[in-house]
Amino acid sequence: MSNPPLTLMLVHAHPDDEAITTGGIMLKYAEEGARVVLVTCTRGELGDIQDPGYVPPKPGMTMEEIRMTEMSDALGVLKVSAFHCMDYRDSGMAGNPGNDDPKSFHQADMTEASNRLAAIIRKERPQVVITYDETGIYYHPDHVKAHQITQKAFFDAGKPDLLLEDGKPAWQPARLYHIAIPMARIRRYNQEGTDPASRPPSSIVGTPEEKITTRIDIEKYLDRKFEAIYSHKSQIGGNHRFRNLTLEQRKEMFGYEHFVCAYGCIPLMEGGKEKDIFAGLRI
Repeated sequence: MSNPPLTLMLVHAHPDDEAITTGGIMLKYAEEGARVVLVTCTRGELGDIQDPGYVPPKPGMTMEEIRMTEMSDALGVLKVSAFHCMDYRDSGMAGNPGNDDPKSFHQADMTEASNRLAAIIRKERPQVVITYDETGIYYHPDHVKAHQITQKAFFDAGKPDLLLEDGKPAWQPARLYHIAIPMARIRRYNQEGTDPASRPPSSIVGTPEEKITTRIDIEKYLDRKFEAIYSHKSQIGGNHRFRNLTLEQRKEMFGYEHFVCAYGCIPLMEGGKEKDIFAGLRI
């Protein structure tokens, strides 16, 4: 009997987050035979249309319908094996009135939300789970909440005495990673004279190089990563900075995806970077 495929689970806040920060590794590991499971906590219904000339696929579509249609297109590009939406309401950016909506992800009960995610972990049985760090990359309330529930669910899923409604047996993933944006990359694109269209948002919290444990080369997947990013047409309009990058800027900004291992990684020699999130887990 052959061994079951390795499984990578990514926990994101909204549609489009998956392609921008982790689209490369999703493609890489899918093409290497792993199952790629995507969880989004909301449907992104408070997103704004970024392109004034944008036309929805069908007349009268709600923002929720638009974004989930775009997500469906991106999932196909990224070769996702299974998709779960936790169906919390988008909370909007920090300070948005949506933060106070009792149905919003920001207001969700921590135990209830983490138990729902733990149930998905038990069902999909990933060896590796990836989400944001405690800053949520840029302090978006939904990103921060995604970090919080994933931290809890990662360990709770492995507790045999935690009984969940679906009745699946306990499953403890081997590794937990946090997405990292290198601080040096942010400085590079905020230098004087750099084309403003290529700069990342000023609110992004960079990670110092010495704290980054894992650096995955995804250059060969860049074209399809950007195809997935562009699938989110309502958010990535014609003048969006991602559409104005030169080829060299694409390679420099997105040719690698970076992570900090929060749990379970094999220690490397001083100064070394892990190049494979499944290192040592293949049988």
